[in-house]
Amino acid sequence: MRLWLRDEIDTLRSYVRQLIDVAVERAAVEIDLILPGYTHMQPAQPIRWSHWLLSHATAWARDAERLEQLAQRVNIMPLGSGALAGNPFAIDRDALAQELGFAAASANSLDAVADRDFIAEFLFWATLTMLHLSRWAEDLIIYSSREFGFISLADAYSTGSSLMPQKKNPDALELLRGKAGRVLGDMAGLMTTLKGLPTSYNKDLQEDKEPLFDAVDSLGGALQIAAGVLSTLNVNPAAMRAALTTEMLATDLADYLVRKGVPFREAHHITGAAVRMAELQAIPMEMLEVDDLRTLHAAFAEDVAEVWSIEASVERRDVAGGTSRRAVEAQIAALRASAPPA
Repeated sequence: MRLWLRDEIDTLRSYVRQLIDVAVERAAVEIDLILPGYTHMQPAQPIRWSHWLLSHATAWARDAERLEQLAQRVNIMPLGSGALAGNPFAIDRDALAQELGFAAASANSLDAVADRDFIAEFLFWATLTMLHLSRWAEDLIIYSSREFGFISLADAYSTGSSLMPQKKNPDALELLRGKAGRVLGDMAGLMTTLKGLPTSYNKDLQEDKEPLFDAVDSLGGALQIAAGVLSTLNVNPAAMRAALTTEMLATDLADYLVRKGVPFREAHHITGAAVRMAELQAIPMEMLEVDDLRTLHAAFAEDVAEVWSIEASVERRDVAGGTSRRAVEAQIAALRASAPPA
C-alpha cells in the first residue's frame, strides 16, 4: 500500500502543479482585467481577475505543500514487522528500507501492522483539495451564468440540455463540485472504521483500500479536468467592466476621509450617509456635488473626484498580497518560484 501510494502521489503532485501553472500563466497574461470582488455574494470592491485566479492558486499551492509533507510519512517501511511482534531472523531492516527507496523503517512493529494514519492523512488531503476545487468550480459556475457572463466555458467542458436546446451547462464544474462530497465520504468512512479498533491488526483494516483507491482515482481525474477547464475558458472583459459600479468605491471614499485626518469609524459613518444621499437623489455616487458632500463633513474638497477611478482603487491596494499590479506580479513570481525543478 505504501509503495503504491508513493507512486500515485508522484503523479498527483504533477497534476496539482499543472493546475497551479495554468492559473499563474493566465494571471500573468490577463493581469489588466478588473471585475467585482464579492463578500456575502454581494459586490464589494474591485479586484483584478488575476487576483481572483491567484486566490485559488494559493490554496492549491498549500495543497501541494501538504502533499509533499504527507509523502514523507507515507515513505516509511513496515516490512519486517511480522504479524505484530517483529521478525525473528535478524534481518537488516535499514538495508531493506534503503533498497526499496523508503526513508526509514517503522519504529514499532505493533504500531506498524495497525497504522493507517498515512491513508487517513492522504484522504484528508484529498478531501481538502477537492473542497478547494469545489469552491473554485462554484465561482466559475456563477461567473459563467447569463446573469454574470464574466466567462464562458469551452464546449469540451460543457453540455447541452436534454430538453432545452439554448442551454450550455457547466457539467464538468458541477461534477467536480459533486466529487468533493464523494471524497469526503471516503475519508469519513475510513475514520469511522479506525476509531474503535483495539491495538494491532484487525480484519476491519481491509476496508482501507476501497476508499483510498477511489480517492486517488477521483483526484487524478478532477485535477486534470480542472486544468483543462481553466486553460480553455474564455473571459468577457466587457461584462466584467459593466458589473463595476462606483458604489464599490464607498470604502475608497471613507479612506479619502481617513487621509484627511478623519478617524475611520467616523469616516465609515459619513460614507454611509453619502451612499444614502446618492440613493435619495437617484444618481451614482460620483455625481454627488462637492457642496453636498461638505454638508456631511468639511474635509471634502475638489480632489474627491480622484476617488471615483476603478483603476486607482485597485492600485491603492498596493500591499503584499493585495490586488495592485505590483502586488499581483509579486504573487505570480512567488508561485512560479515555488515550482519544483524539472
